[in-house]
Amino acid sequence: MSLSAPLEHHKVSLLHALDRDDRQQLNRQLPELRSADIGEILHDLLSDGHELRARALLDSLPLERQANVLGYLHDEEQLVFTAVMRNDKLQAVLEEMGSDERADLFKVLGEDRREVLLRRMAHREREQLMRLASYEEGTAGALMTADYVAIPMGMTVSRAMMRVRQTAPDAETVYQLYIIDEDGCLAGTMSLRQLMVARPGTVVDDVMIRDVIRMSVDTAQEEVARAVARYDLLAVPVIDEQGLLVGIVTHDDALDVVESEATEDIHKGMSIGQLEDGVTRVPLLSLYRKRVTWLVLLVFGNLLSGAGIAYFEETIAAQVALVFFLPLLIGSGGNAGAQAATLMVRGMATGDVGVRDWGKLLGRELLVAGSLGLTMALAVAPIGVMRGGEAVALVVAISMISIVLFGSLLGMCLPFVLDRFGWDPATASAPLVTTLIDASGVLIYFSFATLILS
Repeated sequence: MSLSAPLEHHKVSLLHALDRDDRQQLNRQLPELRSADIGEILHDLLSDGHELRARALLDSLPLERQANVLGYLHDEEQLVFTAVMRNDKLQAVLEEMGSDERADLFKVLGEDRREVLLRRMAHREREQLMRLASYEEGTAGALMTADYVAIPMGMTVSRAMMRVRQTAPDAETVYQLYIIDEDGCLAGTMSLRQLMVARPGTVVDDVMIRDVIRMSVDTAQEEVARAVARYDLLAVPVIDEQGLLVGIVTHDDALDVVESEATEDIHKGMSIGQLEDGVTRVPLLSLYRKRVTWLVLLVFGNLLSGAGIAYFEETIAAQVALVFFLPLLIGSGGNAGAQAATLMVRGMATGDVGVRDWGKLLGRELLVAGSLGLTMALAVAPIGVMRGGEAVALVVAISMISIVLFGSLLGMCLPFVLDRFGWDPATASAPLVTTLIDASGVLIYFSFATLILS
């Protein structure tokens, strides 16, 4: 994690203040930094092995700020700080955190520590924490926060404004309000602007929007993030099996999901297994295991290319000039296939492409890939004439069109095939596509060469 120049300057200055125990400088400088920036400084201190300095820096903050900063740290970094906290201090920190961050921190603590903290909590807080911590990771329930503004049906606008003022200090957002019936079920929603411009005596039932986009607690977090982006929502309400409003997912949490999912797809796109943490924090053995499986499998896949070359030894011996064009042809096919696969995988991830579109996309890809192959064939044909004559140029041109066409269609279809068998389409990665095209490209090229040149 790199620091900008101003932040690096703050880091150095804070370290000097900590070493001198200069409380005045700390009290003067820390309020100038955002919590996210302090979290980044703590991360770098831990990465550099300055654990005591990091703890001293966190202890220099007010309790509320400590809780906020901890929310920006990763699980193992949170454990470094919470491991030395007394139970009463840790409980106070948890109480200052938002409900979603509190549940995340609670889940990384040891079982014994959880039991001690739960016994110290009020019944309502304990029930809420246990409920939020019980949802499966990767779902709307695990992503949501319980800090929202709920207004009962039948309440007037003036009383609703009073409710907003009372609950605003603890709410994740006050710009979107949620109307619930007497059973706690979600009945509607309204923006703070709608509430402010409505007549004071108007009942919120007459102002609220009844057609509410909502998610279930077990909805995949990717679908939640997609809904937030699609409908430009500040937050999306989350309901349980009975329709009760149990939380909301805010747009900033949805943005974190988008970033996480994009990172995961990029890793899969290069045949890397899902990493539990950032690349700088993953253990070396884990990083090795995540990369080695596909690499070994692709090694055996590349043996097919060698077998194809060995099969056509006589053709190659008769026309040595053919070898010059082999990397060019299979590389072009691999690049075209990787492009097509990337377009399909990303389209499927964003919901722009579905299985129903396969036929239409196949026709479009045939036209585009054929045009690309023809263009590349015209570009390389003069080189073929110079290197081996008109016959070799013809072989290279026909092979270029065929390999690019085959590679593009393979790259387009493979994500759909993987999805049909319940596998992640992102597995149709550039290394996988290029390895398959390498083997098939060799067969296509030398088959045309044998047919034409003989």
